[in-house]
Amino acid sequence: MTVSAYILIQADLGRASEIMRAIRQLDGIDEAHDVTGPYDVIAKATAASIDDLGRLVVGDVQRVEGITRTVTCPIVHLEEP
Repeated sequence: MTVSAYILIQADLGRASEIMRAIRQLDGIDEAHDVTGPYDVIAKATAASIDDLGRLVVGDVQRVEGITRTVTCPIVHLEEP
């Protein structure tokens, strides 16, 4: 079983595109996009477990220079298959 999540990222002024490119290079990141609104970048991540997801966010994503805040939103499946 894998865990997927959206990571909402706030960035220093003018650094969103640079951060998006850096995030895309990380193992476990499926996609990343510049966006407008309260967040500057949104990334989708996949990991083997919730613990691995936490390690990805804290150990890799949050270490990218210029990131000021992240919010991790795990994807849940409320409908039965």
